[in-house]
Amino acid sequence: MRHHFGKTATLSCVLALTATLACGAEPVVQPVGAIGPPAGTGKHPAIAEAREDLRAHTLYHPQQMPETPLPLLIWGNGGCSDNGLSHSIFLREVASHGYFIIALGYPRTEPAVRAPNAQATARPPVAPPGAALPGAGQRRGQIGGGGELPSDPNETDATVIAQMNMALDWATAMNELSSSKLQGRLDMTRVAVAGHSCGGLQSIKFSADPRIKTSMIFDSGVYNVPGGMSRVKVSKFDLHSVHGPVAYITGGPTDQAHPNAMDDAGRIKHVPVFLGWLPVGHGGTFSQPNGGDWASIAVHWLDWQLKGDVSAGKWFLGADCGYCRDARWKVEFNPKR
Repeated sequence: MRHHFGKTATLSCVLALTATLACGAEPVVQPVGAIGPPAGTGKHPAIAEAREDLRAHTLYHPQQMPETPLPLLIWGNGGCSDNGLSHSIFLREVASHGYFIIALGYPRTEPAVRAPNAQATARPPVAPPGAALPGAGQRRGQIGGGGELPSDPNETDATVIAQMNMALDWATAMNELSSSKLQGRLDMTRVAVAGHSCGGLQSIKFSADPRIKTSMIFDSGVYNVPGGMSRVKVSKFDLHSVHGPVAYITGGPTDQAHPNAMDDAGRIKHVPVFLGWLPVGHGGTFSQPNGGDWASIAVHWLDWQLKGDVSAGKWFLGADCGYCRDARWKVEFNPKR
């Protein structure tokens, strides 16, 4: 259901802090405003941002917003985490190519940049003892300001699909509101959803929303066994509700989600589907410099699907597609010309 806002209304989704470190302290939450320096190899160096009126989400966009309205991407994190900075390297890179991104989760801690196939070793900082954190003491199902987020007692992931809807409704409102700095800066006819692992399951479910034009599913796929490791209520039946082209990207046979993705792609007959993989495992390349190959393929797919870039489409189309000819990649499914 879409929400409409007056000039003074705001939308904020605040969820419970479900993950704590061994010492019992809760992860820090970044203050409102820009987070970190601009980054990305695109024409528009991008920043992360925390906003008071969308506190339980994290925004990524060009530091200098261009005059041309930007397509929108809604992002779900691995593990359905409520850390909206968990994929910050990747998301700043994608945003720098001219995209406005809303990730689920508070802006908490950023991953360390790592070399290909290296393991991330940085431990997230914690709040000082006794420090008050945004969202502390609020329960699942609560929204900042006293509203109620649709909740399911059986859904125990740290973020929920309803946040994707709220992010999209917020963007629609800000794009229309005369007092908003984002008025007219977003192209709400060009919207994508994407996510990693558990966030990929959220994305599959949310792909049924008629405002979504395309989907990207990273290291994820619907479980063949009901329930799986996530509380996201998604089944193979939900694949029939995907109504736009969809790309599955996996880490290959060592990626535990690879069989699920392969099964999904084999079942989808009603819309174009791409499935390609690199042998990098379930973690992908999100934390590699500029997001590695995962960021590159994301930009190619979005440029093709949301911007109509014919050259970008050549990476995916036909037996001689760009990724088909790249010896590092294995393409299992792709749209025909």
